[in-house]
Amino acid sequence: MENKRSSFSSSLGFVLAAAGSAVGLGNIWRFPYLAAKDGGGLFLVIYIVLALTFGFTLLTTEIAIGRKTKQSPLTAYKMVHPKFRWLGVMACIVPMIILPYYAVIGGWVLKYFTTFALNKGAEATANGYFDNFISSPVEPLVFMTLFLLATAGIIILGVGDGIEKMSKILMPLLIVLVVGIAIFSLTIKHTDADGAVRTGLQGLKIYLIPSLEGKTFKDVLVVIMDAMGQLFYSLSIAMGIMVAYGSYVKDEDNLMKSINQIEIFDTMVAFLAGVMIIPAVYVFQGADGLGASGPGLMFVSMPKIFTEMGFIGKIIGVVFFLMVIFAALTSCISIMEAIVSSFIDRFHLTRKKATVIVTAISFVMAVIVCLGYNLLFFRFELPNGSEAQILDIMDYISNNVMMPIVSIATCVLIGWIVKPRYVIDEVTKTKTKFGRKYLYIAMVTVIAPLLLVILLLQALGVV
Repeated sequence: MENKRSSFSSSLGFVLAAAGSAVGLGNIWRFPYLAAKDGGGLFLVIYIVLALTFGFTLLTTEIAIGRKTKQSPLTAYKMVHPKFRWLGVMACIVPMIILPYYAVIGGWVLKYFTTFALNKGAEATANGYFDNFISSPVEPLVFMTLFLLATAGIIILGVGDGIEKMSKILMPLLIVLVVGIAIFSLTIKHTDADGAVRTGLQGLKIYLIPSLEGKTFKDVLVVIMDAMGQLFYSLSIAMGIMVAYGSYVKDEDNLMKSINQIEIFDTMVAFLAGVMIIPAVYVFQGADGLGASGPGLMFVSMPKIFTEMGFIGKIIGVVFFLMVIFAALTSCISIMEAIVSSFIDRFHLTRKKATVIVTAISFVMAVIVCLGYNLLFFRFELPNGSEAQILDIMDYISNNVMMPIVSIATCVLIGWIVKPRYVIDEVTKTKTKFGRKYLYIAMVTVIAPLLLVILLLQALGVV
């Protein structure tokens, strides 16, 4: 049994682990799609502003709560205030819902990496290839299991020997791969059958230049809500992750410096993900191709693009899906750690026993998610009007409903119950300056809760 709480050996270890959590599938496939849908540069500007205000507020709050209480999300909120124990329970349930379907999607990525690594990328472009794969009764289960076990293996090794060491290896490699693919994406060009030439730089222009053409105030509000929703994915907030990681940060570390570095890492990779994908999709599929979202963008559009690139596309395909595996794995590690650390703190289990229990529960739930595309397939209309099956329902409940509620309650707790000084004192305990202190106070007490309520009402189909 662990008597002494583990900690990151350095600020760099914490930053890379937290950035690895932030840089996940949400950055790779969701950010580029939203940027293309919401006017390119307009979405970018709004996202950056919200990242430096709204995202900064929630990120700082959760990390500070973790370090001050030295507890995981399940037990930390009770220590902040006894009447908010329920919030810790909810903050632990969120990653419990996310982990199984994240492992399933991680398995999909592993399958596509294997396909391209075996020089069978052309098969992935066949019509119905993705649908046939996910509806297969066995193959998705195999790849999901491999991905989940890889995640569990790293978690069992602990904070220093597992999470931190792996982050120090994967994150630099991830950055190198993202930058390399982004640069390559800008150099490509393609000539259509009718002689029209499209280049990567033209696609970059669509991505960067803000467009307000035909947009009403309501449309801009939708862009704001999209950008704010993306921040949950990008910064790993409201999932208990940053509370858990914050609890491993040493008291003498400069918390504000680390938070600023996490913001920079996340925003940079999210931006580069757009540079990586949007120009390539535009070059080979035109402006209409930018409408693909989620799995359609990752597992349908991109393989077709790699195939059209010829021999170099085979190499880029392998590198691309290797990069996505790194992004998925670092995020899945953080999701599992939020649950495992909660089980350790609440039930006083050893890390190994807690990891085995969490893995077993997640495996059963992940099997159900996989079967949701064949034996358990059904269609259900969500309150926001979109059709869904098991994975979509789990994603909707966790990301669209529970995470805004967790964040609203956290703002109420810090902004109005224990007061912002609770977080400010923790951030400045090493005599560091809180550069955005007054912005933080305004956001956590009034602005962030109002924005979150609007986001929640939008998800529920009320507005």
